[in-house]
Amino acid sequence: MIPSGVSPSHDHNHCIEDALARAEELSAERGLRFTETRRRVLELVWQSHTAVKAYDIIERFSTDGQATKPPTVYRALDFLIEHGFIHRIESLNAFVGCAHPDDGHESQFLICNNCDNVAEINAQGVRLSIRDQADKAGFHIGRQTIEVHGLCGNCSGGN
Repeated sequence: MIPSGVSPSHDHNHCIEDALARAEELSAERGLRFTETRRRVLELVWQSHTAVKAYDIIERFSTDGQATKPPTVYRALDFLIEHGFIHRIESLNAFVGCAHPDDGHESQFLICNNCDNVAEINAQGVRLSIRDQADKAGFHIGRQTIEVHGLCGNCSGGN
């Protein structure tokens, strides 16, 4: 299924290649070790524009036909989240690739309840409004992620 707002001629392999290349580049710039395990986990997260669960990654991840231990994948996921290469979709307990890993940003996600596509958006007005309200309440935001569930344009017949 094609994500909402994505052209039918969308070449998703290009998304994967870009994500891997950008992660390698940023890791080198930041002095991080972008290991083969981290690379493979990032590649598996980027297999589609839907959120993927850790156990699906573990199931797909294999080296020479051998099963991968869950802690290996979880450590790679933690690294990828920490450095902004992926996001955790809390409501789904799943992960999605970040298209802008070089920008420190607070995320908002549109999540389709029918096809499971996830679109990351940058609604600065929403982010700033929440920050303003938190400041007025004396609340210090540690992390801000907004998840909006509904139907994408494809599933609602809007596209």
